Amino acid sequence: MFQNVCVSMIAKNEEGAVAEVINSIKNYLPGAEILIVDSSEDRTAEIAEEHGAKVIKQYPPKGYGPAMGEALLSPRKDIVITMDCDNTYPAEDLPKLVELINDGYDLVGTSRISTGKPVHMPLPNYFANKLFNIFASIVFFRRIKDVHTGMRAYRREMLHSIDWNLDASALPVELILRPIRKKYKVKEIPIDYRPRVGETTLDRWNSMVWTFKRIIQSRFYT
Repeated sequence: MFQNVCVSMIAKNEEGAVAEVINSIKNYLPGAEILIVDSSEDRTAEIAEEHGAKVIKQYPPKGYGPAMGEALLSPRKDIVITMDCDNTYPAEDLPKLVELINDGYDLVGTSRISTGKPVHMPLPNYFANKLFNIFASIVFFRRIKDVHTGMRAYRREMLHSIDWNLDASALPVELILRPIRKKYKVKEIPIDYRPRVGETTLDRWNSMVWTFKRIIQSRFYT
């Protein structure tokens, strides 16, 4: 039913959640390809393959950007959806993303915070995300609901039409803002954000600095 869709994820030591995430995707998008770009030191890759996912090993790790670049650009399906392997994103909303792409959107993003603070998001993270979105909205003259969400659907043709900068932090910011600048049809929908399984590897200071850089670069320099 969803043979034209690839759900593509990057993973690093997500053995505690990856099986549940894959099974949820299968439940809501039967027939879709599931791809994991894995840089783990644990059994994430083995568990993913046991549950039917295609795995691309990227080890030693090359970093978030190169891993996400592989996840976005290697699938051959018409629609590429990104999620995280930590079970924070609701698989039940996947069919809605596919439907909106089929309705003519080039990119459908999700917003974790447009209806308020998620219970499981730390308060500093929530306020930082709100600040990023306000700044991006001012710079782009339109409301931006979540520049950092990890759950988005992309039309493959659009992904391959843009020369992404994969070598720096805060890549998700560019992944929504550059399509907006290039006049692609972009929509954002609210989702319920869940507690993650496992430990975060986010470098908050580096991410904050690069978020503002990415917003400015996406608007004026790329």
